Amino acid sequence: MAQIKPNGLRLATQNLARQGLAVFCPLQQASRRIRGQIRSVTKPVFPGYLFVSLAPAGGEMRAASYTRGVARLVTLDESGPKAVPDALIEELQARCTPEGILGPPEADQLDVGDRVWVTDGPLAGQVSRIIALAPEARIWLLLDLMGRQTRVAVKREAVRRD
Repeated sequence: MAQIKPNGLRLATQNLARQGLAVFCPLQQASRRIRGQIRSVTKPVFPGYLFVSLAPAGGEMRAASYTRGVARLVTLDESGPKAVPDALIEELQARCTPEGILGPPEADQLDVGDRVWVTDGPLAGQVSRIIALAPEARIWLLLDLMGRQTRVAVKREAVRRD
């Protein structure tokens, strides 16, 4: 794993790929207020970090640590960089779309009555219960808004099990 310099994701990714190293940076969809409007943006799941596949005995570690856009390789002690388990990387890659956007885990199946937390959109931060599951990946929630129970439809990707 490499720590990247501020705003250096694109530069680090390009330069590491030019060296023939496999690079992985899972992304997620989020909502941000931009000029008074709520917009959907794509941002890294692990801001400031990038997974890099390096041969442990090769000169790739030294080259990767001095690559433009890379601040340093992540180490736990003086013995050098530690490998992230392959199973973790494979699980993350399996959950990503072809564009690299991380989806929900398969085990996170939602049912009517489940308590969920809204993570995206103008209702982010609200906790509610699912009252219905609709086609097209929509979920109906019953939210307490301004002292009233209000039925609201949200995207499946915008909620997480509480």
